[in-house]
Amino acid sequence: MSPQGENHEYICSVEAAINEIGGKWKSLVLCSLKDGTLRFSEINHKLPDISQRMLTKTLRELEKDRIISRKVYPEVPPKVEYSLTSKGESVIPILDSLCEWGKKYGASEENWEE
Repeated sequence: MSPQGENHEYICSVEAAINEIGGKWKSLVLCSLKDGTLRFSEINHKLPDISQRMLTKTLRELEKDRIISRKVYPEVPPKVEYSLTSKGESVIPILDSLCEWGKKYGASEENWEE
């Protein structure tokens, strides 16, 4: 569902994509999960600048949008693992392309061609 409500029509499909994976942390969480399943503390370790509160919020949003899955093991203390769904895996090539673009053009303007 878009922030404007269920009946909102997107001007461009990029808007729909950014609505689901946009923001500072979502893409970084997805990249941290691209090599496999991780626990909360492992994701937090890979992204040391994210607060636990923001990581929790980001994981909940990605789970709600069915981009990641959350598996809780009935143990004491509880063990929770996060992994990409097939929908989440489908976005990884796009994020990899953005990463390459960032390496080529994002670092400095001297790499830019006119």
